[in-house]
Amino acid sequence: MHVYRNSLHFLRFSTDIAILILCFLLAFVTNPGFGSNQTSIDEYLLFTLLLGIWGFSSRTTGLYDEFRSRNFSFELIALLKNVAVQAICAVFILFFLKESALSRLFVILYSISLAIFISIEKYLLRKILNFVRKRGRNLRSMLIVGAGNVGINFYDTIRSNPHFGYRFVGFLDDEKKTYLNGKYLGQIRDLNEILDEREIDDVIIALPNSATEKIEEVVKICENHTTRVKIIPNYFNLLSEKCSFYMFGGFPVVSVRNDRLNELQWVALKRLVDIIITLILFVTVFSWLFPVIALLIKMNSPGPAFYKQERWTKNNKKFVAYKFRSMYVNMKQTDDKGNFLQASKNDPRITKIGALLRKTNLDELPQFFNVLKGDMSLVGPRPHPTLLNLQSKNTIDHYLLRHLVKPGITGWAQVNGLRGETKDPKLMQDRIDHDIWYIENWSIWLDVQILFLTLWKMIKGDPFAY
Repeated sequence: MHVYRNSLHFLRFSTDIAILILCFLLAFVTNPGFGSNQTSIDEYLLFTLLLGIWGFSSRTTGLYDEFRSRNFSFELIALLKNVAVQAICAVFILFFLKESALSRLFVILYSISLAIFISIEKYLLRKILNFVRKRGRNLRSMLIVGAGNVGINFYDTIRSNPHFGYRFVGFLDDEKKTYLNGKYLGQIRDLNEILDEREIDDVIIALPNSATEKIEEVVKICENHTTRVKIIPNYFNLLSEKCSFYMFGGFPVVSVRNDRLNELQWVALKRLVDIIITLILFVTVFSWLFPVIALLIKMNSPGPAFYKQERWTKNNKKFVAYKFRSMYVNMKQTDDKGNFLQASKNDPRITKIGALLRKTNLDELPQFFNVLKGDMSLVGPRPHPTLLNLQSKNTIDHYLLRHLVKPGITGWAQVNGLRGETKDPKLMQDRIDHDIWYIENWSIWLDVQILFLTLWKMIKGDPFAY
């Protein structure tokens, strides 16, 4: 399976590179300046850099990750992100090279042709593979050892996804399973005989972790028959989709969750983007917008223009978050039972100007000071008040996992409509699930997408903003 997957990976990557070369040449020869001058070293440098950038960006976007278990839209989005990177980098490279022979038409034609031709190629490849596999070709035979819940669930996944390219042979289990409709082939001790009689490409072990001797026996038998063997750990339900495996001092270790934002290079990149964007906003917008908003708040109700509240950041550390005051001074923060009072629709504590600020998210702008201080990031799980954290951490599943990263001024949950009041535990759970998805799937392009969606919602208006 591993060799087969690598072969497909090489085919997909090499085909894309071939199309990239053709699109570059097409854009180059149709450029208005073509033929007037000889090809310079700058064109060769541009081409070489774009090839390298494609390799780097495709790893970041996951374009060549296992694609059979993902739908075409996922692959298409990853492709479009790669093409966007090519277009942006081409503009910057041409600018720094001061290359005048290649016009804007070159970048436009190169990007559009790349997006179209590689999209068609990937669509056709999927169709061809599905067509071949439906006719019983290009399939790998699979035997599952262990007919418990794990084995049955894995079989159901294979059966419901024929495009994965596997032909299921049957189960082996020491406990006879009469309900498997002819798919039960015998006990585990029969494995040697079955491998002698049948052509089995892959054996999947789905036994409990406690069955160490049985697992070792199966592995030994498979290796004697040069049959590839894979093990599904019985604790797989504890692992996220983004779990990772690595060797640590000679020991195989499974990381339950993938957390890219704990890797130094990504932490540094995210921090750099935060600082650059925040400084630009302070110089160009906030320098005049903050005084205007502060004046409106002071004119609307007595009290300070800014509001400070204790919240939690990465690793559950406390910090003081800044906001424009949107409520009257000295309003109740808890109910009679001591529970935190979240802002609700038509909340009498909210001032008139405060309602407008909350509706447009302008009340959050002072948190850019928190970004500069390093307490927050531009994008991340929204920080909750201390009291709400204490109330939720024991009632909402995986609640504190959101504090694996710095909180953000905006986040994945917010752009998906999960903002505002969360008295219903299910709403809070949905918000936390989105926060965890963001942490496990983070990329700089996801942050860019969230920032644009946030800007769009500010312009459009969010019905849950109050």
